[in-house]
Amino acid sequence: MLILASQSPRRRELMKFITEDFIVKTAQVDETLPKDISPADAVLYLSKIKALPFRSENDTVIGADTVVAVDGIILGKPADENDAKNMLKRLSNRVHSVFTGVTIIKGEKEKSFFVETKVKFFELGDEMIESYIKTKEPFDKAGAYGIQGYGSLLVESINGDFFNVVGLPVSKLNQVLFKI
Repeated sequence: MLILASQSPRRRELMKFITEDFIVKTAQVDETLPKDISPADAVLYLSKIKALPFRSENDTVIGADTVVAVDGIILGKPADENDAKNMLKRLSNRVHSVFTGVTIIKGEKEKSFFVETKVKFFELGDEMIESYIKTKEPFDKAGAYGIQGYGSLLVESINGDFFNVVGLPVSKLNQVLFKI
């Protein structure tokens, strides 16, 4: 059985590009990151701790996590409206990185990888930020935006895997999944 260890509805939808034959399981895990961890190492760590609770002899488990980083600083999900505004101001007119880490566990085998995509935002004025926050979209998204929704209006350019920014690098996952 193929298990997607993720609460994200976006990951569930993206997983369907690879196969419809999977189930979703989630466990409560402590997502506190070690101090001074890099964004790439953070998503590898988080994807692994999400997958580990479901390790078994017969199943293949996929854990994933996505972070947004600018200047090496990880921007998680905003705590409130003010936090979302500050994140969006920080990303305004800048290039930032979106990292998604994936861990695949099949019995005793384990493979982890990450994908980095560079995203550049337009210059965001206060009115645009306020308007976007009113959509309520930023509140459950790393970096306070969803590229697959209204957040697409903030994006000037993207360099890399679009689906990685949504939350699951499906092309790379498909390649690695069938090699493990």
